[in-house]
Amino acid sequence: MPRRDLRRADQLRPVRIERGYQRYADGSALIETGHTRVVCAATVEERVPFFLKGTGTGWVTAEYSMLPGAGAERTAREAVRGHQSGRTQEIQRLIGRALRAVVDTKALGERTIHIDCDVLQADGGTRTASVTGAFVALVEACASFYAKHGIFPVRDYVAAVSVGINAENEPLLDLCYEEDSAAMVDMNIVMTGAGAFVEVQGTGEGRAFARKELNALLDLGEQGIRTLIDQQKVALGDVLSWLPGREG
Repeated sequence: MPRRDLRRADQLRPVRIERGYQRYADGSALIETGHTRVVCAATVEERVPFFLKGTGTGWVTAEYSMLPGAGAERTAREAVRGHQSGRTQEIQRLIGRALRAVVDTKALGERTIHIDCDVLQADGGTRTASVTGAFVALVEACASFYAKHGIFPVRDYVAAVSVGINAENEPLLDLCYEEDSAAMVDMNIVMTGAGAFVEVQGTGEGRAFARKELNALLDLGEQGIRTLIDQQKVALGDVLSWLPGREG
């Protein structure tokens, strides 16, 4: 059955990553995956949370939000409501875990890198786009460490993508909102450039799924993530794309 946008089942939506999107952040990127658009910014702070003081270890943390007009219906700002939703907290933790998985926090030293991901427009896959775009912002922010001290704390690439199974039992890569909302099985995959999994969030929304189907979804996700990492390298350019994985 053809997809709404006529993509193949194993095809990503068009991806564009623009590095240096914000003037004042230490690192930033705008990522577009189909109609989903997320601005990712990285800011370096020369201190760490209290539980890391005196350890010589750094930290990477993330915040995520959707602008009121990002979806078909306006959503109130969480600051106005006075609390973050469980979904927002879950996504923030996912982004932070994904990036910390490829950062040598000892090499980072007692610094905190704050990652801010703001969804301008949502059409499915906002959390996975946030991870992929945030990595580019992270590398740009960390490049100054290498220039000043010969230290680069990012040890590998990391990216994320959604996969799922539709009502026709077909595994799909990179679901848009319409596909995601009707999926029988929904999964988000985070993977490093070395091919190691950071996170696999899989749920049987309409039915349970078999081990064979899980394997097919993991294969689709790996294929998509390798393409996304290629896009990250293009966005980072010749100057920065070689830095991840380099020992300080």
